[in-house]
Amino acid sequence: MSEALPAFAYGFAKHQGVVLLALGERARVGLREDADPVALLEARRSLGVELDVEVLPRAAFDRRLSELYADAALAGGASELDLPGDLDALAGDIPATADLLDAQDDAPVIRLINGLIAEAARIGASDIHIEPFESALVVRMRVDGVMREALRLPGRIAPLLVSRVKVMARLDIAEKRLPQDGRIGLAMGSKALDVRVSTLPARGGERVVMRILDKDQGTLSLEGLGMQPAVLDALRRALRVPNGIVLVTGPTGAGKTTTLYAALASLNDGRRNILTVEDPVEYAIDGVGQTQVNSRVGMSFAAGLRAILRQDPDVVMVGEVRDPETAQIAVQASLTGHLVLSTVHTNDAPGAVTRLRDMGIEPFLLASSLRLVLAQRLLRRLCTACREPMSGETLASALRLLGDGARADARDSGAAAHATLYRATGCAQCSHTGYAGRLGIHEALEVDERIRQLIGAGADEDVLADAAFARAGRLGDAARAAVLRGETTLEEAMRVTRQELQDHGGV
Repeated sequence: MSEALPAFAYGFAKHQGVVLLALGERARVGLREDADPVALLEARRSLGVELDVEVLPRAAFDRRLSELYADAALAGGASELDLPGDLDALAGDIPATADLLDAQDDAPVIRLINGLIAEAARIGASDIHIEPFESALVVRMRVDGVMREALRLPGRIAPLLVSRVKVMARLDIAEKRLPQDGRIGLAMGSKALDVRVSTLPARGGERVVMRILDKDQGTLSLEGLGMQPAVLDALRRALRVPNGIVLVTGPTGAGKTTTLYAALASLNDGRRNILTVEDPVEYAIDGVGQTQVNSRVGMSFAAGLRAILRQDPDVVMVGEVRDPETAQIAVQASLTGHLVLSTVHTNDAPGAVTRLRDMGIEPFLLASSLRLVLAQRLLRRLCTACREPMSGETLASALRLLGDGARADARDSGAAAHATLYRATGCAQCSHTGYAGRLGIHEALEVDERIRQLIGAGADEDVLADAAFARAGRLGDAARAAVLRGETTLEEAMRVTRQELQDHGGV
């Protein structure tokens, strides 16, 4: 967890608009642009040294506040927290035995859960897994798509943690035989968080997964997705068409929903009626009507899509095409003047055409309605603070694994090979993983007249791919290019896209 500067109380910093940035013979403090400068007098008295004041815009101040107090502040739904320096210290506060009738014993458990959520938000984790086993309770977090263990506790603590999470998510704490779903609305400083909670009965006790949704991520633009220019241009052309289907494909966790939200944001100009049906609604978008699937009352994707088509929409977003009925309604909607955006689980873009045909969509209808299929993956991004360049035989082996395309790219770029391929090492800045953040790689199958004829004739995936990607790059090519640019490692590219690299000239 990050080091906290010996500073002011979180409440003072937040409400008075003053944060400590550096402390030495003089103190450097940040003052929010709309704050009362009188607060500097109290800051000067508290620190006992002269002040150098830096006026910060509100957005910059809020960002620094969240960073500085990430380990000690979790506000909203809970009051300001005074957390110890790390999760192990929080876990150590839990007594050896706990009387469930004594409310005072809840405090260490509450602090531990708050600390887990604060730590997950600080390191950018997407999920927290609370996993009870016979011998221990394991807490793991998924960071940049990879699970890592955060804490290992005695198994007796599991019922306490699970019960507290269920209380926060307004779930039935007495029901332990059935899965339950809920949500927790929180804020960490200026950062608004939406925590989705899922419980599942298991042999060792109830398992809990908390998915952390940072609402700031729901405002990404198309430009912020990191697409290559050719892919971005193809997507924009498809979104400018008033009707048709635009599909985003890839496995779970590939960022498909984020791409769809960015597309909706680009279309949300006030001149269109935009409606969605999702499972669940992940981010709230002003100006967009969003409906959540509820299978318990018969509100499926198909039922929701059928209903919103009676609401005079211009643009419709369906969270996923997962059954023939939804596919049929989506195609009919696109043919009657609506732009339909959705996702489908396939390995690559041509596979989406096959999947829709397998759902019973006639090839001639698919050829008329489909505008673009975008396939994507997420690769972990190399930490620039500790990455090391490859050289010698290691570099030569890496280039051989990447295939002929990599060697051609290296020659064409004119760059020295040893300066473009890196290995991950690890440092404190990246939690000793060698990676920090993720980047997207994409392939776009744009349905032009040639592709439309092939789809209508029932062409298989290989024929479609040969026609669509004669000049454009595939996922394997995008992964290879990211390695050559020094943005990720060969190991990471192989982990995520091994099949695509094998199919298209590497590994």
